Amino acid sequence: MYDAKPTAEALLDAGAFKISLDPLFTWTSGIKSPVYCDLRALISVVKVRESIVDGFVEMIKVDGLPEVIAGTATAGIPWAAWVADRLQLPLVYIRGEAKEHGTKKRVEGMMPQGVKVVLIEDHISTGKSSVSALLALREEERAIVDRVYAINTYELMKAAQAFDEIDVKFDTITNYSTILKVAHERGVIDESQVDLLTDFRADPAGWAERHSL
Repeated sequence: MYDAKPTAEALLDAGAFKISLDPLFTWTSGIKSPVYCDLRALISVVKVRESIVDGFVEMIKVDGLPEVIAGTATAGIPWAAWVADRLQLPLVYIRGEAKEHGTKKRVEGMMPQGVKVVLIEDHISTGKSSVSALLALREEERAIVDRVYAINTYELMKAAQAFDEIDVKFDTITNYSTILKVAHERGVIDESQVDLLTDFRADPAGWAERHSL
């Protein structure tokens, strides 16, 4: 099994995973959150980048090589490109929305119909964007796609349920629990804050109100 701790440390070192109880972060959805994850900075950190690509390649090889690597636009594209290059496999990417002109497709790139594909994401929160991309691959390319890999996940039940509904398994290089553990070891958060932050996973939308924050 891939060791999640070094990547968790790298995310904290790069400021790619932030923790703040005052003030809270506001997600696009409007959720008031004590954490915020933006992994785009990692593409500029060469050693971390190489380690993450190694992790993706290791997980994919364990599960069995696909015929095509797919990445989600935009944050998943560089990771998918590096993985595809390492494995010497074709690359495609999936737009967030279909083009309004031309072919009006979401899947960009060349691939045969009906082949095995794996999807690369940078981060999984609710799983909504991943599920949308997976369905686009299945509908437009008749792809056999039942695996998603990401750098990190908030470990929300909503994401697990979303993937279960379309019969897809997902794996990540690191995860929310490991990041909190590392943050605690470093003295960034204390034991009571670990419990408070862990509780966020149970009901993100109601968490702030539940804790009067």
